[in-house]
Amino acid sequence: MKRTFLLSPANLGGVRGQRILSGGSRFDFNGGVPLGDVFTYISGLYFRGKLQYAQSFGVPLIITAGFGLMTADSRIGMDELRRMSTVPIDAFEALYREPLERDACAIDTSSEIVLLGSLATPKYLEPLLRTFGTKLLIPSEFVGLGDMSRGGLMLKCVRSGQELAYVPAITACGSTLLADAAERNPQ
Repeated sequence: MKRTFLLSPANLGGVRGQRILSGGSRFDFNGGVPLGDVFTYISGLYFRGKLQYAQSFGVPLIITAGFGLMTADSRIGMDELRRMSTVPIDAFEALYREPLERDACAIDTSSEIVLLGSLATPKYLEPLLRTFGTKLLIPSEFVGLGDMSRGGLMLKCVRSGQELAYVPAITACGSTLLADAAERNPQ
């Protein structure tokens, strides 16, 4: 079955993200730089693991702040990266959530949709569960693992050719996510 992987973004507020934003990195943004390369540099093992895993077993799309979902080879300039750094990744921030929901609605739901990202907060799960419901899957092995462990696990899977098992996110993370979100943001 075809799979679409949704990868959580790298943290632009970290040391490497700030190095790039200040112009102190090896990247030349004049012609744009592939988003996957930028996020792999910023995040290291975790993002590299997610990207290689998604490329090996399906189609990767990267969640961004303010730009919705982008492919790993999408070229971004410094202006776009700076804009991303100003948009809070928060499920209730319209500048983040609306482009993400717009692009998520355009995904062919005949494929499996798998989130490769943090499960501890609603910042990815809440808007994606609203769009995909029980169709949103997560690797069952992610529950209880930290970022570096997840990155290493995914790289090991790429080397062995063995894909992880997936479970519905709503089952693994609890249905209270949507109820809590609705309570905080009544419409």
